[in-house]
Amino acid sequence: MNINKSILVGILFIIIAGVLFISNILNPIVHPITYLFLMGSSKGKDIIFFGLMGFFLISTQIFKDLKVDSDKFLKITLVLGSITLTLGILLEVLFRYQMGIGLNTIFMTIGKSISSTSILHTHLLKSVFGNFITNLIGPFIGKEINTGIGLYQYIPEVGKYIILLIPITGITLLLAIRNRRFVQTLLLSFFGCCLLIGALDGGLFSTPGITGICGVFLILRNGICIEQIVDYILNIDRNLCEKCKILPEFKNFKYVIITLIKRYLPYIVAGFIIALRFSIAIIGANTEYYEVNVVNPADNIELNGFPIENISHSNNKTTYIMNSNYNEMELLNDLKMPLNNSCDYYTVSWNIVSYLEPNHPITNILTEIINLYKNFYTY
Repeated sequence: MNINKSILVGILFIIIAGVLFISNILNPIVHPITYLFLMGSSKGKDIIFFGLMGFFLISTQIFKDLKVDSDKFLKITLVLGSITLTLGILLEVLFRYQMGIGLNTIFMTIGKSISSTSILHTHLLKSVFGNFITNLIGPFIGKEINTGIGLYQYIPEVGKYIILLIPITGITLLLAIRNRRFVQTLLLSFFGCCLLIGALDGGLFSTPGITGICGVFLILRNGICIEQIVDYILNIDRNLCEKCKILPEFKNFKYVIITLIKRYLPYIVAGFIIALRFSIAIIGANTEYYEVNVVNPADNIELNGFPIENISHSNNKTTYIMNSNYNEMELLNDLKMPLNNSCDYYTVSWNIVSYLEPNHPITNILTEIINLYKNFYTY
């Protein structure tokens, strides 16, 4: 096996993963970068990302004489990845049906492992993996790495089988990366890592999930073109084939439209998923107030300082209605301390508008859209 660019870069990534696992020295450098494509990068996701990247890059250079149809396995990876991401969201729906909680809420566990999950960013499969890895190397896992095992006791049984699709997808991805030039190998390793991480932590509507599945689709449809464009930029080869040019040759209007759709289909798919994600966030938002449901609360819960407008009790649940001016993320973080070890679990309704500046024109327009939808639905 010759030491080439793929192996050198792969070794570098594995070293970074190792350093991240045993210390925090690289966190200030790594986090701002991985944050962009791992959706709120965490140390655990960073370790998995660099470890997988290194593994993929090095493994493609082993047994290079092994001939496989990499394009065929790339198609299989795309199908398996799409199924896994979709099943992750359906698992979230099943989980909420079994628990009797709303689809448009954030579910929070308490205890040593405070974990959250929602349809917009699911952590259910992560908790299955977290339970496995904790049993395997629990004492070596740092406290700053959230394994999500707090959710494990609530997981529908089928989730323990759905997660098997992730390593299977990883194997087909490994075969799909083989026999490619460095540019495609590097990009496909990157998108593949995002896909696997997104399937494990976040789901279809997460940034790594969208980046991964659309990136794999992009390489499947336009991988050769990307290589040619890189060669063109680096002045290695100044010739671009017709299908790799930004605009197709004009023959007739119908030909141009069909060619553009086929050529830019990965971007269209990405746009559709992103639009669907924000549509769900908008449709499920409650801009009037937050509804916090605390299940089996202790008698000594004190939520002083929170903008509580109303409190009601029913069976084993206490419902707090809070002012909607509270930022959603800040509310979730601030509730962790007073509610930890004081209930079984709690849920919080989401409000996408809370992330925007109050009274900003965009905020007002978005609020009106949500209210119009709710009025139409009620009518």
